[in-house]
Amino acid sequence: MRISIDADVCIGAGQCALVSPDVFTQDDDGFGTVVRGREDEVGGPLVREAARACPVQAITVDGP
Repeated sequence: MRISIDADVCIGAGQCALVSPDVFTQDDDGFGTVVRGREDEVGGPLVREAARACPVQAITVDGP
């Protein structure tokens, strides 16, 4: 699974970091980022839930 956040779309709502803090965090400006080394995370339900929770759909989860 490949996880990414479109920085041009993210508004910094923080839902991703709240739902799946092991995979997502917020940078110094408050925008969502994928925790370094977790881009290819073997995803669980929380990763997909974080993508669904994003109010602007900035998170992409590719793969199984």
